Amino acid sequence: MKKALNGFFITAIHTDSGKTLASAIIAESLKADYWKPIQCGTPTDTAQIKSWFGDALKTHPEQYFLSTPASPHFAAEQENKEINLKEFHLPDTSSRPLIVEGAGGLLVPLTQKWVLADLVEKLGLPVILVINHYLGALNHSLLTIKEIQCRKIPLAGLVFNGKDFQNAESVILEAAQCPCLLRIPTLDHIDYSTIKTLSQKLEWK
Repeated sequence: MKKALNGFFITAIHTDSGKTLASAIIAESLKADYWKPIQCGTPTDTAQIKSWFGDALKTHPEQYFLSTPASPHFAAEQENKEINLKEFHLPDTSSRPLIVEGAGGLLVPLTQKWVLADLVEKLGLPVILVINHYLGALNHSLLTIKEIQCRKIPLAGLVFNGKDFQNAESVILEAAQCPCLLRIPTLDHIDYSTIKTLSQKLEWK
């Protein structure tokens, strides 16, 4: 997937897969804006992005901020709120690309009716899937890819986070039929310099 697109929706197979770091790296590569439409819990991912970039990257405010660290549907229930899919619209980025970071995985519920994949479809951006390695990640990856394919959502590429586990990457790439854009190594420290270095290793096709 070429860099000239309007942007990407970053999702993952797991809550702690590294979506925010991947979003930062891709935003740096594209000189894109960043938007986290649904935030559950603090510290926020937008705050993390700002701590890395300072004023070097434009962020857009969350559509829904929920202080409860839980799935969006449960957090909203706890705070007497309701997430309305119709309220989501891509922010104006003044022609810059936009990186949108999801909440949790693709099938995390937003309400009793809607899941995150419904929001992906509404926003209309191709997906980049972040995959971290752990026991069970292969199954979670294949299930996520299957959902993307069933919904006919464009899958731009994969980002692997951490060391390959039991040669899972080859199986996942065969199922996904899309390129690996980046492999993020295990990192002891992350700052803007780290993000810039990794952004230069993105393999846009």
